[in-house]
Amino acid sequence: MQPIGVFGGTFDPIHFGHLRLAEEMAEELGLARVVFIPAGQPPHRGTPHTAAIHRLEMVRRATAGNPLFSVDAREVESPRPSYTVDTLAGLRAELGFEQPLWLLLGADAFLALPTWHEWRRLFDLAHIAVAARPGARLLQSDAMPERLNNEVSQRQRTKGSVSGPAGSVLLQQMTPLDISATAIRDILARHGSARYLLPDAVLDYIHEHQLYTHHEH
Repeated sequence: MQPIGVFGGTFDPIHFGHLRLAEEMAEELGLARVVFIPAGQPPHRGTPHTAAIHRLEMVRRATAGNPLFSVDAREVESPRPSYTVDTLAGLRAELGFEQPLWLLLGADAFLALPTWHEWRRLFDLAHIAVAARPGARLLQSDAMPERLNNEVSQRQRTKGSVSGPAGSVLLQQMTPLDISATAIRDILARHGSARYLLPDAVLDYIHEHQLYTHHEH
């Protein structure tokens, strides 16, 4: 059964760094598809700068041309704060417990994992693939919180040795695209050009709705 990737985030806004990560993960892990899940109300971060409905639409526009990519609105449509563990549990219930799932995380998100709600349950629900820059020392024990290191030491695998529907941790080297949503918001706030940092369809949507200007609330 071909695995499915799950890629959550605020996507505020979505940019080429996100899209390239998903594309490379799909290729390296042999994913049938990557499901983008924009966060509704992320509990462990500040309120996103832009309303969830706009962030959802930007993700839809950014992913529209790629048959490997799909978008799931469940967190945006939920009235409650969105916890990754609940989202994965919902996907598991729909897809069955034999379906291999990969939660795709950037390095910073992975290192903060012990602050997440019921974080150890994540390993029961999915494998975790961590995107790292070439040469990063990310999964060495002195780079991680101790609780996370204990899990990783038991679960880290190489690509060819992953089996089952969940439970492994894999460090996957990625093309380093040093693009951040924060930097894009700063450029747009000062009316600079963000072209070639994110898809034109997303940039057009941002301009159409005047997102990320100083006047937004």
